[in-house]
Amino acid sequence: MGCQLRQDTPRPRCPHLRLAHLFVLLFGLFQMSSGIGQVSKSVKGMASLPCGYKFSPKELTELRVYWQKDDKAVLSYTSGKTEVWAPYKNRTVLDIPSNFSLMIGSLVLSDRGIYTCVIQRSEGGAYKKRHLDSVMLFIRAHYPVPNITDLGNLSADIKRIMCSTSGGFPEPRLFWLENGKELSGINTTISQDPGSELYTVSSKLDFNMTYNHSIVCRVVYGDSQVSKNFTWEKQPPEAPPDRNYLTEVTPTILTILCLASAIIIIIVYSMCFRRRNEARRREINGIYLGPVEASAEQTIFL
Repeated sequence: MGCQLRQDTPRPRCPHLRLAHLFVLLFGLFQMSSGIGQVSKSVKGMASLPCGYKFSPKELTELRVYWQKDDKAVLSYTSGKTEVWAPYKNRTVLDIPSNFSLMIGSLVLSDRGIYTCVIQRSEGGAYKKRHLDSVMLFIRAHYPVPNITDLGNLSADIKRIMCSTSGGFPEPRLFWLENGKELSGINTTISQDPGSELYTVSSKLDFNMTYNHSIVCRVVYGDSQVSKNFTWEKQPPEAPPDRNYLTEVTPTILTILCLASAIIIIIVYSMCFRRRNEARRREINGIYLGPVEASAEQTIFL
């Protein structure tokens, strides 16, 4: 009917869903007042449903045993032969020593409901009812520990987180708590898979980052619950520069700069001095004095 998805903002108007919840509550109170036994188990587990009929070994051959759920056959035992109906085959047995208890393994959510044990005894060639007892089987699927995701910052001071978990039954309720007080979540959504009947729940929360926080996301289902803690520590302000440190470091920096300047000056002066010497040497080598021998042996005739 389109009410599998529910959000807290805005709330869908499903009056028939509220009536259904009220009916389940009244039905449960009626079952408790009528004395029907209750067995609560988890998905994939095993349930033992008591029949409660005490018998002697001699009368076993005179008995017929029927187990049914909501007027549909589950198992029958007649003349030492056991028959199991679908979908209970290969996972359901009759525990005769335990007073005909019904053992169901690999439980699924569709196994929940009211089971009735009927005992008949052969008397005078006809079977007459000797015992009738019913038991309510509750099935639950435990939710994993919720996952809290950081969705980023909405502003300089506001952060948003999301809590979610899935794969559980029955229908959950999600709460945000801090110091024992409930916080107001946003976009709380509950959905149910129509095939597996398992639920998914998620909710978002905004908080001020300028304060420390210890937040709990709690998911309650039936009489069980799971929770996850989230801790936030405000960031300390950036420390101003240390003036004492600058005072101590400045003379050292100045000394290094002076030494570096002196070294650079010496290197530049050395390079200039070397270039000047090389230029003077080339200038001296370039002067032509003439052939010496010719001048000394030359004879002048008058």
